[in-house]
Amino acid sequence: MTFSALHQPSARAAAAPRTRRSILTGAFALAAGAALPLAAAGRAYSAAAPDIIGCTAWGARAASEPVVVLANGPERIIVHHTATANVTDYSKQRAFALARAIQTYHMDAQGWIDTGQHFTVSRGAFVLEGRHSSLAELRTGARQVRAAHCVGQNTVSIGIENEGTYTSQVPPAAQYAALADLCAHICDQYGLPASEIYGHRDFNATSCPGDRLYALLPTLRKDVAARLGTPVADPAEAADPIGDLVRQATGRPASTYAEYLPAGLLP
Repeated sequence: MTFSALHQPSARAAAAPRTRRSILTGAFALAAGAALPLAAAGRAYSAAAPDIIGCTAWGARAASEPVVVLANGPERIIVHHTATANVTDYSKQRAFALARAIQTYHMDAQGWIDTGQHFTVSRGAFVLEGRHSSLAELRTGARQVRAAHCVGQNTVSIGIENEGTYTSQVPPAAQYAALADLCAHICDQYGLPASEIYGHRDFNATSCPGDRLYALLPTLRKDVAARLGTPVADPAEAADPIGDLVRQATGRPASTYAEYLPAGLLP
């Protein structure tokens, strides 16, 4: 589990513009499925408006204090893995148990007010709201909830946890497709380009989201761009040398939290 410390820099005032919602084509869905191993169980997806299961539905506890809704929208998406077992239980019940275990660990062990990330994607391709109010703010497309998923990025990014450990394995095809659908929807709602999708290790000293999932991020950006019907910027063209220097000087702080859920929280 990516358990970086809560960091709360000052909020930026301007909200990102919204863009026209686009629709996932059947041809792309087939291509994405062919590129990755097939899951034993899965669902059909609609990238324009993925089915996101809210906190109440999966049995979340109330946050220990009100979550902070910022005036600004996010500037990027950060992808994580939970570093839990690569189970073959793709059921909704397993997804709910995962969400509850993450919240329990974050609140009871880490002392956070709620789940750290905004959204979670289970290996069975169920997409769940993490921190309370994340889904409501995504639907408006103007503001975001302050989170606790990546040091230095908790007020300017959306954090997505993906169930599993992806150091030597890739995610199931259905889970990957659900992640791409969710990223496309977030980009569309907040007016973000697909090039603004990163891995946790881009900002903090961590192995997250695992070597194999991290290596898939260029493909993920292209797949999200295809869903949006927009070109994805070439990394060389999108380089930000000033930003890179700042990040080298002030970013990538080491995380003090291990990336796992303690035994007993999740069967």
